[in-house]
Amino acid sequence: MNNIPQINLGIIAVSRDCFPLELSQKRKARVLKECQKKRIPVMDIETTVENEKDALQALEEIRKKKINAFVIYLGNFGPEGPTTLLAQKFDGPVMFVAAAEESGKDLIQGRGDAFCGMLNASYNLGLRGLSSHIPEYPVGVAGEVAGMIAEFIPAARVICGLKHLKIFSFGPRPQDFYACNAPIKPLFDLSVEVMENSELDLYDIFLKAKNSPEVKKVAADMAQELGKGNTYPDLLEKLAQYEVALARFYDDNLGASEYGVFANKCWPAFESLFGFVPCYVNSRLASRGIPVACEVDIYGALSEYMATCATELPATLLDINNTVPGDMYRVAKDKVKKYKSSDLFMGFHCGNTASSCLIRPEMKYQLIMNRLMEPGKKPDITRGTLEGRIRPGEITIFRLQSTADARLRAYIAEGEVLDIDPKSFGSIGVLAVKEMARFYRHVLIEKRFPHHTAMAFKHTGKSLFAALKMLGIEDVGYNQPENVPYKSENPF
Repeated sequence: MNNIPQINLGIIAVSRDCFPLELSQKRKARVLKECQKKRIPVMDIETTVENEKDALQALEEIRKKKINAFVIYLGNFGPEGPTTLLAQKFDGPVMFVAAAEESGKDLIQGRGDAFCGMLNASYNLGLRGLSSHIPEYPVGVAGEVAGMIAEFIPAARVICGLKHLKIFSFGPRPQDFYACNAPIKPLFDLSVEVMENSELDLYDIFLKAKNSPEVKKVAADMAQELGKGNTYPDLLEKLAQYEVALARFYDDNLGASEYGVFANKCWPAFESLFGFVPCYVNSRLASRGIPVACEVDIYGALSEYMATCATELPATLLDINNTVPGDMYRVAKDKVKKYKSSDLFMGFHCGNTASSCLIRPEMKYQLIMNRLMEPGKKPDITRGTLEGRIRPGEITIFRLQSTADARLRAYIAEGEVLDIDPKSFGSIGVLAVKEMARFYRHVLIEKRFPHHTAMAFKHTGKSLFAALKMLGIEDVGYNQPENVPYKSENPF
């Protein structure tokens, strides 16, 4: 995927001047060896920081090596002032970890006291107002620290992606979907750029792409991707024209940003003017790491992009849509595993999910739009969805959203797509999340999240949670276990 950052990770050792410098350096060398063994890509920052001059020298080395995320490793107690100054002056994600003592045979000259030093470093981070990443238990021997570094990389990718992201939107939100409307001011607080455009702008770039030589090439690629699912071959050139228009707009308008996503109007005027629904094109861009959120859902696009950065896989945007009927649950009892009926729901959208994430994807028409725009008629302008059952496997549902008063809050829940036929239409699957009913009531409804959720095709809650904490998001909901009540939950 070209639309997400490559993390060039570095590791630097710090040392308090009344402790042996060599202790911190030797311990860092062991961590690097473990990273190499586990194929975790990490560059060695050779400068060891004892004072502020060392911190400045280290920053210059970091710049020259083009490092965009790094680990500060307390090989001994560490000097909290220079250490946190280093984090403050670096424009990117930073993780703090500390060395555990390795042997009871070496607790005089070989004792580093980094367990103690981490407390001082944390206090100084607070004084500077920094949100660096500190793992759940940030102290370990070399192999354990290497594992923490591996877990840091996806979270760092999310942070680096957002710092250089631009969201393109086309058109106002449909009247019946004000739920997707939210203040954009918090996006600028995250360093995310926003470029809002009208539906006329979208139609204009579509018309200008009509005779482009790339159109036939894209249409041929679509036909190859669809294979037997190419049920409307006559429609492909129009869809290809739209894809070429969006791709050109992306290239021409990134400006100072490095990555881009879309949040586009897709009904009701779209179909009568463009002559199709845009869902399949949206799915193709998502497969390249460029999510296109439906119904001008700007925060949906943001959430999809964060999920894509965390997993390096396509994400999708689904409605948290409908319950699973009791008869379906009973028939599929062998497939629902440990889940209760109230843990299940269907995730659905018209047809925007990448073909690689679907079972037997086919181009279809959008049934709901057909009812509205072509009642009783053969589908024409409502064609262009990519329909199929979502592949069974791990998922994470996630959303970062602004409240009406411009405060950011989020939710994360891990689950899975079950191998159950949804018996319905669209890009759709039967999703299972433990204690979904309570999560739905006390997080999604209670905190007024809209119906759209970003879905990652992997368990990535830990990475997303770490990224949210680095962004300073304090209100993060999750599906609490059965024995842990929500604050608002009726205890009787």
